[in-house]
Amino acid sequence: MAAVTRLGLTGGIGSGKSTVAQMLADLGAAIIDADAIARSVTLPGGGAIGPIAKEFGSAFITPQGALDRERMRELAFADAGAKRRLEAIIHPLVGQETQRQADAAVQQGCRCIVFDIPLLVESGRWRQNLDRILVLDCSVATQIERVMARSSLSRVAVQQIIAAQAPRLLRLAAADAVIANDGLPLAQLQAQVRQIAARFGL
Repeated sequence: MAAVTRLGLTGGIGSGKSTVAQMLADLGAAIIDADAIARSVTLPGGGAIGPIAKEFGSAFITPQGALDRERMRELAFADAGAKRRLEAIIHPLVGQETQRQADAAVQQGCRCIVFDIPLLVESGRWRQNLDRILVLDCSVATQIERVMARSSLSRVAVQQIIAAQAPRLLRLAAADAVIANDGLPLAQLQAQVRQIAARFGL
């Protein structure tokens, strides 16, 4: 079986991770989206719903049976202990599903598995399982502009999310490769992604 490269893809909110992940997928990489997995376990019937209701109370579960993300976001920003308790529920479930998807990709013969992990640097638990880390970088002003354009979040809410994530310099220090995605035309972004992908077997 050919060697498999496990590439961590990270960057702050609004840095362009989803766009680059799709470009890598188009080049043949298997994409494992940690955020999507985390959302799936907090949907109705998800594995985290029961433990969350037990830990935080039914007020944090919507009438439809999903995590009330807005209420939990407010609590997590106000109480770091609550954030850690939530992560203690969600992270093991995400880890299990991530491993299942990675094993399936290896069995299918994928040469590069991309782990799209927004909090890769913050968590500290992913690095040992990755061969390389690709960081998407842009200015805070660009992050705020992009996120406000695509969501209903206020400027203050976006700033709070950015403040809760690792500082840019910390992400850059962890990088094996960096794409500076500040106002980069799509064609140039694609060219950079192709160059990096070639280094990782795609």
